[in-house]
Amino acid sequence: MDVMPLLLLVAGSAAVAAAGRRVPVPPPLLLVAAGLAVSYVPGVPDYTLDPHIVLPLLLPPLLHTAATDSSYLGLRAQIRPVALLSVGYVLFATFVVGCAAYLIVPGLPLTAALVLGAVVAPPDAVAATAVARRVGLPSRITTILQGESLVNDATAITAFRVALAAAVGEGATWAGGIAEFLIAAVGGVGVGLVLMVPLHWLRTHLKEALLQNTLSLLIPFVAYAVAEQVHASGVLAVVVVALYLGHRAWEVDFATRLQEDAVWKMVAFVLESAVFALIGLQLPVVLDGLGEYEGADAAWYAVAVFVVVAVARFVWVYPATFLPRLSAHVRAREGDLSWRGPFVIGWAGMRGVVSLAIAFSIPLTVHGGEPFPERNLILFLTFTTVIGTLVVQGVTLPPLIRLLKFPAHDVQAETLAEANAQAQASRAAEQRLDELLADERNALPAPLADRLRTVLERRRNAVWERLGQANPVTGETVDDTYRRLSREMISAEREVFVRLRDGRYIDDEMLRTLLRRLDLEEAAAYREAA
Repeated sequence: MDVMPLLLLVAGSAAVAAAGRRVPVPPPLLLVAAGLAVSYVPGVPDYTLDPHIVLPLLLPPLLHTAATDSSYLGLRAQIRPVALLSVGYVLFATFVVGCAAYLIVPGLPLTAALVLGAVVAPPDAVAATAVARRVGLPSRITTILQGESLVNDATAITAFRVALAAAVGEGATWAGGIAEFLIAAVGGVGVGLVLMVPLHWLRTHLKEALLQNTLSLLIPFVAYAVAEQVHASGVLAVVVVALYLGHRAWEVDFATRLQEDAVWKMVAFVLESAVFALIGLQLPVVLDGLGEYEGADAAWYAVAVFVVVAVARFVWVYPATFLPRLSAHVRAREGDLSWRGPFVIGWAGMRGVVSLAIAFSIPLTVHGGEPFPERNLILFLTFTTVIGTLVVQGVTLPPLIRLLKFPAHDVQAETLAEANAQAQASRAAEQRLDELLADERNALPAPLADRLRTVLERRRNAVWERLGQANPVTGETVDDTYRRLSREMISAEREVFVRLRDGRYIDDEMLRTLLRRLDLEEAAAYREAA
């Protein structure tokens, strides 16, 4: 097996993503553009998306990291809009896009058109999360978009399987399709509910952070594989388990949390970068198979399908948002709602690699050995829809949000809430310390007991100090000054340790021990001031 193409993909996409952090263009769009440009460079190998790799190997970890970063309580509070988008909208888009494609493309069978509709129906979890993080959407809108993108793949994959069964001649009925969807959904949630408690128990009872994080990396693949093995939704199983683990992450050892956070950030960065680069790299593969549809006809079909996809989302979002508000109970619970939030949700329906992976899983032939009707055209229309939504909607979404002038985050109020929470926690910690020191078994020398109280007091005051003014001389906040002075002190210690090692007063093993101690001190100083 030649690993060089894989290494080039990972290294190249990571380099482009790193460069994207320094320019105003969102990294996902830069990666797609880079993939498109590189795809025709002589000597670049063909990167054909294999659904047997993307769906079971790339999708679970991406869903896992997105779900653990989400809020279970926030999703529960927004369950109605999330359900309407992740289930209702996907089925609506499948039908509308399928019917439109059937009318637009001469000779395209309705069953094959519905396959296309199911393929392009789900907005992508990676794209939605990446853009939401970048543009700083209000928390409610971000929660709805994240919740939708976590669940809608399960709906789309089930709809695709039903439409595909009809297209290849296996026979499919509405009743059978609804039954398959319910089995997949209920089964996926059920598998997640069964797995989440024992997996969490195992995490909390492993004694080493290294073992706990190894388990953490395996969990999304285990949940997905078990669910798919029983013909349930692997997507929903991964999401359920990840939401539970994220909600109870506080029960895990602190060393595990710190290491796990770093590990998953690295995994998400590498996979997201590679996924968006892969989208652009599909251009030669898609165009090579287009055949008779090359030219103006193919371009017209692509534009028409993209417009239908974009308009259909608005057609669903506004009624789904405002019709439930005819109920006085809904109005009282959700308060006033302007047109701006639904508009952003409607425009934020970027498609991604899941749509392409599903499209590439369309078989070459139907029953009887005949070629699958217009398979290459479906691949092309899927590709152009993904690129169109990422480029058009992805580029225009940040300025659109600025134009709509959503209320900015109230930093003062958030800091005040944090300070109040820290004050309550500090009082509880101080009370617990007094109880422990009253026991003669916990006797400490006075300087060490005072040090515990000093650290606690510093942590309590740090948040309140953030409410103060910046230093009038340097312009630094109290946090910045504290962090800078702490790092200068630690840097001086580090230089002495290295000098002692170079003079052979201490060996390298002792140097590593001392440097690790300083690293932990520096991390603690940074977190206290952060």
